Amino acid sequence: MNSVQVLERPEFAAASRSGWLRVLLPLLILNTLLTFGNDWPGLGVRFDLLLSVELCLGASVLLLWVGRRGQPSAQVLSALSVVFVMLVIARYVEVTVPAVFGRPVNLYWDGRHAWQVLRMAAGELAPWRLAGGGLLLAGAAVLLFLLVRRMFGMLARGFGTCAGHRWMLATGFGAVLLHMAQPWLAKDVRAAFSTPVSAGIVSSGGQLRTALSPRSAERLGESPVFSGGVEALRGSDVLLIFAEAYGAVTFDDPEIVAALADSRAALAHAAQESERGVVSARVRSPTFGGGSWLAHAALLSGVDTRDPGDYELLLTTDRPTLVSHFARNGYRTVAWMPGLQRPWPEGSFYGFDRYGDADGIGYAGPAFGYWRIPDQASLALLQAQELGVALAASGPERGMPDSRVPRFVVFPTVSSHAPFRPVAPYVSDWSRLLRDDAYTPAQLDEALNEPVSWAEPLPGYLQSMRYTFEWLSGYLRAQAPPDLLTIVIGDHQPVAGVSGRDASWEVPVHVFSADPALLARFEAAGFSAGLRGDVPLLGDMHELTGVLVDVFAVRNQAR
Repeated sequence: MNSVQVLERPEFAAASRSGWLRVLLPLLILNTLLTFGNDWPGLGVRFDLLLSVELCLGASVLLLWVGRRGQPSAQVLSALSVVFVMLVIARYVEVTVPAVFGRPVNLYWDGRHAWQVLRMAAGELAPWRLAGGGLLLAGAAVLLFLLVRRMFGMLARGFGTCAGHRWMLATGFGAVLLHMAQPWLAKDVRAAFSTPVSAGIVSSGGQLRTALSPRSAERLGESPVFSGGVEALRGSDVLLIFAEAYGAVTFDDPEIVAALADSRAALAHAAQESERGVVSARVRSPTFGGGSWLAHAALLSGVDTRDPGDYELLLTTDRPTLVSHFARNGYRTVAWMPGLQRPWPEGSFYGFDRYGDADGIGYAGPAFGYWRIPDQASLALLQAQELGVALAASGPERGMPDSRVPRFVVFPTVSSHAPFRPVAPYVSDWSRLLRDDAYTPAQLDEALNEPVSWAEPLPGYLQSMRYTFEWLSGYLRAQAPPDLLTIVIGDHQPVAGVSGRDASWEVPVHVFSADPALLARFEAAGFSAGLRGDVPLLGDMHELTGVLVDVFAVRNQAR
């Protein structure tokens, strides 16, 4: 019997069809596991009809193994499955982090703060939900491994029984070569392929190498010139508020604009009621969706901190800052940081006269979620301890006689931090916020029972921003000193689930003051009158530092 007669026998044809099924089905499933995208907005996945170059390469190598050495052992298939599962997890991280936070993942820098993010997320869950979620994730990982292990076993057996090894091998390696040859091809073939997971891993490795490599302070570039004085302030206190997650999206997205219109109008009215004017501008933040400390450092130092490594390098230098500039001009400098819940020795770089962290500002009320202290309560304590009392320049703790000196206060808010809930109620009696009964048990329960969602964050974000506008309105209307200069700047845009796809990194800057001459100096520097969003982009956030120094000094503002 010749070979043609053998191929025509029914039992051989059935075996061949079974072999092809064992090849095509696992290839389809494995390819799907490496090519999914994010079902934006949210944490879910979307399955795309794309080709995985890693699977093409891996399947070709497995085919060569079967052809030359026979069926692989169970240990080899298990090891291959573990590697594949790790690629699937890496794929999920690669497509989900940009969808949630609006920026690519950085293995080194994000990894250092992953535990804190997990703590923050876990803090909103009941213990049984947290334990159940952990078991569910562990079970899902085991099931994924078992599925992948079965698919690779089926694929290996299919390679051993079906014909056409040579052309399958040529197809697999051909697809890999086609993807690699894209730079030299006239036609773009990348649309047929999913972005390789390995490319992201290689990129993360490069980021890790860069982060760990020695850096010279020269790479930071020059600091702005902190010369001159602050005569234009005429002794006014300066309150610099970094409004958490207050991004340009609040002016650019029609839905968000409409939802916040009444609250923003109330803020403008409160400023007018207190005989204050307001000017506005935009700057580009060095970070997106998180990493607020990069924005704080950029504005306070005038140094570009888009690279977290440059931020850490900056803290090892003796560069001048707005803090040292105000201190040199006779101001008491205060860092009012209710979000700081652990020791921060790096903060010595700034040299504030006082660091008020979560344990040091004197809040006695109940904890509202992970961040504990509502912004209104923080501001009430700041007003009582610093902005509304007479203190010595060196601080009362040093036994100096009382003499009212102006303050430069930096206040990063926390109540609008993702996931944006729970949100405390506004308290009309600000003096009550200084006591342990600032909020009733019913108010606390209502806030803690509000739904928290990382997948659908917009409702919580809008609520937190309304709260921000409300306490800021109440403060300007009835609590703030008449000559206070208040600068409100967003630290970064909110997470991508709020900001949308491909959102800019721009944030608003508002300056409130009762001094028309001072506001005129801001307008001459590029700001526009009003609490508006259709205002000019002044540049990167660190470029605003020099603008502020020039505005505060009585000198020519030409730059």
